[in-house]
Amino acid sequence: MERKSRFTQWLRRSRSATGGDSGSGAVAASAREDLLMAAAAAGFPLAPAAYPSGYGCSCDRIGCPTPARHPVSFAWATQASADPEKVRHWLRADPQANFITATGLVHDVLDVPVEVGRQALERLGAAEVEVGPVATSGADLRQGRMLFFTTTRGTPDDEDEWWPCELDCHPETMDEHPGLRWHCRGSYVLVPPARLPGDGRVAWLLGPERPLPDPLTLLEALTDAGRLAAEEEQDDHASAAWPIGR
Repeated sequence: MERKSRFTQWLRRSRSATGGDSGSGAVAASAREDLLMAAAAAGFPLAPAAYPSGYGCSCDRIGCPTPARHPVSFAWATQASADPEKVRHWLRADPQANFITATGLVHDVLDVPVEVGRQALERLGAAEVEVGPVATSGADLRQGRMLFFTTTRGTPDDEDEWWPCELDCHPETMDEHPGLRWHCRGSYVLVPPARLPGDGRVAWLLGPERPLPDPLTLLEALTDAGRLAAEEEQDDHASAAWPIGR
């Protein structure tokens, strides 16, 4: 019960920090800039991204498949910077812009369904494992994602090759890592605070000032929680498949 209340406190804090309930545009803009500067101060390489416009995306692509979730420039990987002056320049040039952070340079991101992340946080808290920055992405805590920021593995000597974020994991371990995406080299995620179409947003649950943990210290808790969620979903589908008796 205590761990659940701690999770609720984190969530409330993240809402107030992103200005979600603020009535003042100037206050919200200032709070937003402060959060982006905090991410830059933590060394996160940032680059401008698209934002919601009407029912779609601010980019000029008709039927954009990832509205408000992609960088503005195709050169985002080389453009990304933690220089606060650059970030301020981009922000003032387009105050509505979202920002992405390039992964695989300073940090990686373990990206899981939000319920999996919540269960993993409870397990990690019970084991007194230090967790780094954590963000939530989506309109609510049922359909969204949770992003765990970690140190980057870079180019490990024990790996024959690396894989992009489009894969949840190595193909041969798909069943062992349900719903997990490991954003590493060549990938990016939206950095809080960011707006999504509808009521969606990306917000910090635990801020970027926290030290980045080794991804392997979180992986077991995340994969165990993911496996449990997958088993529960299979059980639900199996019970729903039984015909209703007359």
